[in-house]
Amino acid sequence: MEKRIVKADGNGAIDVNGQVSPVTYTVSLKEGKGRSYEVDIRLMAPRDWLLQRGFARDAVLVSQSGARIPVYHDGGNHHDDDDRLDPADTISIELAARDDSCTSEADLMRKYPEFDGADA
Repeated sequence: MEKRIVKADGNGAIDVNGQVSPVTYTVSLKEGKGRSYEVDIRLMAPRDWLLQRGFARDAVLVSQSGARIPVYHDGGNHHDDDDRLDPADTISIELAARDDSCTSEADLMRKYPEFDGADA
């Protein structure tokens, strides 16, 4: 049985060391094992804005629902020994997370209202 993927966009904020900025992000949903759901969250943030706020590898996305979701930069070729962001990285940095904490459609819609109206 093929698992369908549903995508939706959201508007929220990114929090880096207590400094917040508006951000758009994409959520992708697929059915997980059993009665769970897997949600992938992806957003792009300006490299210089992140560096100026002391970003290393992780930040917090404040989603439309108000949920605070840790998002991470997975690294790349231009990082120092600590795997921290570097001025040589691309100008836009992708941050991502995976959430498999939703065990019902009600949980999913409460945490991710972005999917409201989507055929999930």
